[in-house]
Amino acid sequence: MEGVGGDAASAVSPLAKWRNDFSRAFQHYLDRSTPHPVHRWLGTLAVALIYVLRVYFVQGFYIVSYGLGIYILNLLIGFLSPKVDPELEVLDGASLPMKGSDEFKPFIRRLPEFKFWYSITKAFCVAFVMTFFSIFDVPVFWPILLCYWIVLFVLTMKRQIMHMIKYKYVPFSFGKQKYTGKKPAASSSGLSRD
Repeated sequence: MEGVGGDAASAVSPLAKWRNDFSRAFQHYLDRSTPHPVHRWLGTLAVALIYVLRVYFVQGFYIVSYGLGIYILNLLIGFLSPKVDPELEVLDGASLPMKGSDEFKPFIRRLPEFKFWYSITKAFCVAFVMTFFSIFDVPVFWPILLCYWIVLFVLTMKRQIMHMIKYKYVPFSFGKQKYTGKKPAASSSGLSRD
């Protein structure tokens, strides 16, 4: 009886070892890609282009594309939203500064850039794989889906921008701020060069 359990454990062990090795190698490459956002986003753009070309040439899978668009819109909202929503947690001390006298608190995203990138890339890969199965090719009139998605995008972004304006936060930073120091006064000393 003991030999049967040992055989099953030894049969599963190589599969578990391979999965563990693959997971470690994958995580290693993800970690190495972290400080290179431009290269990561260019790779995601290439994956998205391959997906768009696949859908264009197959002339189908519009419902998969619509689902992908809704998912990306949801990720975008998380990316543009603060981690602590000032509307919900006004009493908490971790809110965004509202006045000039308030202490500066940096903008912390609800969905960090790396997770945003990873989720979008994974979504395009899953959608690409789904285009190889005809069960996901539901016949729909795609212009209606496109119009509905555009309306949904505009209304959602309008709401998000109004939230940004109301609570005075900008979810983007364009590098480190450079300080030039004090500018010299223009000929206010009264000394002339003779």
